[in-house]
Amino acid sequence: MKICVFGAGAVGGHIAGRLAAAQAEVSIVARGEQLAAIRRQGLRVETHDGELVSHPVATDRPGDLEPQDLVIVAVKAPALPAIAEQVGSLLGEDGLALFVMNGIPWWYFHAHGGPLDGTRLQRLDPGRVLWDHVGPERAVGAVAYTACSVIAPGVIRAENPRNRLVVGRPDGRPDARLDTLASLLNPSGLETSVTPRIRDAIWAKLLMNLIGGSLAVLSTSPMKDVLDKPAIAGTAKAMAAEGAAIARALGCDPGDPYEGLGKLAKSGHLQSIAQDLQAGRPMEIDAMFRVPLELAELMQVPTPNLDLVIELATQRARAAGQYRDTSTVVSVSR
Repeated sequence: MKICVFGAGAVGGHIAGRLAAAQAEVSIVARGEQLAAIRRQGLRVETHDGELVSHPVATDRPGDLEPQDLVIVAVKAPALPAIAEQVGSLLGEDGLALFVMNGIPWWYFHAHGGPLDGTRLQRLDPGRVLWDHVGPERAVGAVAYTACSVIAPGVIRAENPRNRLVVGRPDGRPDARLDTLASLLNPSGLETSVTPRIRDAIWAKLLMNLIGGSLAVLSTSPMKDVLDKPAIAGTAKAMAAEGAAIARALGCDPGDPYEGLGKLAKSGHLQSIAQDLQAGRPMEIDAMFRVPLELAELMQVPTPNLDLVIELATQRARAAGQYRDTSTVVSVSR
């Protein structure tokens, strides 16, 4: 199975390193110093079990690669529309595009069932370029539980002793290619499971992002240094309950909303969206914050605590010049 990792940053580079360690046929699309370093000295992934060093094919020209059975897309949500055509052209005749991302994905309502089936999220896919060039029927959802950072060009540190990846098709159907991916990654130390209910997994992680991400943007601190304050912890608990209510209104089971809150309270890792703020990079405000609240409005779920904290976090991103609201209407259409 030919696998390309499109975006070899912290998460993408980690996955690529694990695949290479499993002797998979893997290539990387990267750019800038990251690409130069990988070509020069290989890809280095530091884990709790030791360092993984590999030398995958690396390029900034996706068109130079052969058609792929699986393209693992690991770029931030704001960058997706700009690479949609390249991702689509990389896919083989029956290829799949697996999107590893935080927040609500652009394909969310494909094969959803019910009255919202087929609804497109314009805020996440303006001009429907992802819908047209990749196609929701070829999309696979993925949720990563792995605290990673690029500590030097070509060098990635995976900070968690346990790293997990949950994958699944929007339509819930089994797929042998996803089973093969799991069989490659599991022995490498990245625990990978295939689920028929990927939206449940998306919401379980999103509850943590709604709280940890927004509070980290406001505080630029790890959650263990934030959620130990009783006033903030109380608000965070209310935010978790509101996020779970949105998920359930959409027919999802996010699990115990307070379980993730407990994990956040022990985390010494700065949330990735706060890292983006500090580094001056575009931030995933829409996928992680704005679209979930628009879905709450659509489903008539009250979210006063989320509304306040997320509006403050969004304002900080705007003030830093790292977020521009391109939509002034509720972002769903048929």
